[in-house]
Amino acid sequence: MAKKKGKKRNPQAPQPEVRLSQCMIVKNEEKNIEKALGWAKDLAFEQIVVDTGSTDRTVELAKKLGAKVYHFEWINDFGAAKNFAIEQAMGNWIAFLDADEYFSPSDAEKMMENLKKIHANPASRAKWFAVNCLWAQLDDSGKAFAIFAQERVFRSFIRYIGKIHEHLDMDISHLYRVDDITIMHTGYTQSAYQETQKAERNIEMLRVELSEKPNDLNIKSYLADSLIVKGGLENHAEAVALYKQVIKGGPEVHPVLKKKAYTTLMDKFKETSEHLEECEEICRSAICDFPNDIDIEYYLGFILHRRKKLVEAWEVFLKCEADLVKSSALDDSVVVSVKPQVLFIQMALVAEGLENVEGVIRYSTMVLREDKSYEGILKPYIWMLLRHGTSEDDLLGLLAQLYDLKNPKDLMLVCRAAKNCGAISLARRLLVMTQETIGKVES
Repeated sequence: MAKKKGKKRNPQAPQPEVRLSQCMIVKNEEKNIEKALGWAKDLAFEQIVVDTGSTDRTVELAKKLGAKVYHFEWINDFGAAKNFAIEQAMGNWIAFLDADEYFSPSDAEKMMENLKKIHANPASRAKWFAVNCLWAQLDDSGKAFAIFAQERVFRSFIRYIGKIHEHLDMDISHLYRVDDITIMHTGYTQSAYQETQKAERNIEMLRVELSEKPNDLNIKSYLADSLIVKGGLENHAEAVALYKQVIKGGPEVHPVLKKKAYTTLMDKFKETSEHLEECEEICRSAICDFPNDIDIEYYLGFILHRRKKLVEAWEVFLKCEADLVKSSALDDSVVVSVKPQVLFIQMALVAEGLENVEGVIRYSTMVLREDKSYEGILKPYIWMLLRHGTSEDDLLGLLAQLYDLKNPKDLMLVCRAAKNCGAISLARRLLVMTQETIGKVES
């Protein structure tokens, strides 16, 4: 293993300016290294790349891009590798993003502004040791499918602990929180996992660590995550068993990991009829552990809806909607905050079951404004209004607020929904309108 430098650091020593050292550990990242170094090129005091055994052009490209490159013998310990990288740094702040992570140019600038603000005041400098910002996991199309919070920019005297799923060794009271800066992360997309085989590597490392600490529920949580990613019935069953152990744990389980165990179990069980009763019990247990958590409220409402407990589901969803407008309720949300439409879809469907016409109109409209092709919401919207006395003319007026009824494509979409929900008279009328519109276009 490479020899570490022995530099003494004083966390309270005043330093006149922000010197940001960008650090990363890499292995075979030639596809990512240019983008990984690009976001900080004009902002960082220095860029440090620690290679753990690349066999591609990663090292060559990193040097060409101006980074300082060091080598570290891989010992199955992410914390040790990252701490070695930090020891090479001469800056007073560290930005430790992986090769598959980056800031947008505007967010990188905002991060520097925050660091300068912290660093300019001695009291702030003594209080804030790390910046907590958003961390978005992107799918293969570049869209965020989950958002968490992470501390990746921190003072240079902080170190990592843990061989895998390592974290900063510091008290959360020293976290400076921002909600308008996001780290973009591409490494958990399916294609990235297939390419790098991270899941298999993590499972192997976690099993070794668990053999050394067989009762550590945090390790079990990480192992369950990796088993889910790897897939397969056997891995799924083992993951579920591990998650169930985690949610029964006490204060020794990190709250973030415990919530993730809950939400993963709820997400896996909510669609299967044979697990609905158990899933409701898990939801209610989760509410006790995480009161006012908007994602858990959503899951509970979803399960109550599946179990035909519509009045209870409606009350839960109303509370969930109220919490949606409170920014503090979204701090740890990775479901409702990413796509509020999932909540409004459920509310429209529950309102239909309760014969709540106003609810159907309100929430169906909210869904259809976002995605007018959602026939699963458009059909009950049309049928409910007609059944409760809305005339076809009035209904067409409402639909005209959502659809372009002079566009054949929109007309056919609404016509099909009307036909499929049994509104035959309206469907015939829409078909005539479609034919007339097509005729005008052709003429």
